[in-house]
Amino acid sequence: MRSIHRNWKKSITAFATVGMLMFGNVTTASAVGAPEKEDLKFGFIKLTDMAPLAIAYEKGYFEDEGLFVTLEAQANWKVLLDGVINGTLDGAHMLAGQPLAATIGYGTKHTIITPFSMDLNGNAITVSNSVWAEMKKHVPVKDGKPVHPIKADYLKPVVEKYQNEGKPFKMGMVFPVSTHNYELRYWLAAGGLKPGYYAPLKGDTSGTINADVLLSVTPPPQMPSTMEAGTIYGYCVGEPWNQQAVFKGIGAPIITDYEIWKNNPEKVFGITEEFSRKYPNTTTHLVKALIRAAKWLDENNNANRMEAVKILAKPNYVGADVKVIANSMTGTFEYEKGDTRAVPDFNVFFRYNATYPYYSDAIWYLTQMRRWGQIGEYKPDAWYVDIAKKVYRPDLYQIAAEELIAEGKVKKAEFPAFATETGFRAPMSDFIDNISYDGTKPNAYIDSFPIGLKGKETVK
Repeated sequence: MRSIHRNWKKSITAFATVGMLMFGNVTTASAVGAPEKEDLKFGFIKLTDMAPLAIAYEKGYFEDEGLFVTLEAQANWKVLLDGVINGTLDGAHMLAGQPLAATIGYGTKHTIITPFSMDLNGNAITVSNSVWAEMKKHVPVKDGKPVHPIKADYLKPVVEKYQNEGKPFKMGMVFPVSTHNYELRYWLAAGGLKPGYYAPLKGDTSGTINADVLLSVTPPPQMPSTMEAGTIYGYCVGEPWNQQAVFKGIGAPIITDYEIWKNNPEKVFGITEEFSRKYPNTTTHLVKALIRAAKWLDENNNANRMEAVKILAKPNYVGADVKVIANSMTGTFEYEKGDTRAVPDFNVFFRYNATYPYYSDAIWYLTQMRRWGQIGEYKPDAWYVDIAKKVYRPDLYQIAAEELIAEGKVKKAEFPAFATETGFRAPMSDFIDNISYDGTKPNAYIDSFPIGLKGKETVK
């Protein structure tokens, strides 16, 4: 029905805008102006955290903003990024590290920005049944169940056993600049395991230099089958691919990223800098639609989540079984068969200022790129701040949020205090290794880790 009435909807939107100007009933929305580009194509990967895009489409929020959007699943993160850069996609659901990596030239160089953060949390680390059986020998138990969080300390003797047998211990992550790569590395290093270094200045982008655990890229939907085939022994990925391992009986998710870093930033919505400059009104309108979708996903204590699950289960979105998606999206998480626990914040789309693109979130990713050698040389603190401000754009977010506030669609109290917002979160210490992170002091943070590059060190 939406596509059938496409031209009619356009005409009504144009008439309404003209009418407001003619009769003096000019709202804040008309001050922004109509979208310069109405027909848009956005890309996504089949993960539950693409939900704001699906909801903005299904609930008509894009159309409310005069946008006529096509959503298209992409084969992998590189194809998705290339599509945004070459213009076949107008924007996309992206790994938070992708706009940063592209802008600094790690991989394909192009200035990508984000005016909207899509979610917090949402990932987990899963291991095969055989690995979990070995790990459980070392994990504390209470009331017959493993005590969480499960640290990599308990994986370390398993890895050492594999090494003694001459077998490399292999795990999967979804992309070299993905949250999953950095979260898996963070967890491993916190348990005394070296996840390996990159050396792009020396032409080595494998990320396996001096590694105890070899990490490789596997597309999210292929994670369970790749582990089942024995190619990898575990992985870090978003949902529903951890819960899928439980349902298939091939593995156990042992820790969520919420337990590695409480309320960590996850995906972002990425567009080129050129797009934002050429189509400023369109940018505002699309961010408005995404903010409304994120709010809908979290409002009334996640009351809409089951409806969202049924939407995401459609083959054109995530295409997984409703029960698998619901396992995490509705506030629970099954760590192993029969061990289901309440995790109400496993997926967060709006609360805790989840949609605000904080500079400190960007800087955290840059610190991890430096820690593992993707940024091959020392950079001063000011460099991290400059890159963050170039890529993460709270100024564009604020325009959209204030429009929604003026229209009565959201409340001012639901947002950071824009007048005093610095773009930096307060220092955080909710990490599995208890190391505190202050985004204003990136080098001090990098130097605080027992494992990882420090100061002016380079990978040899």
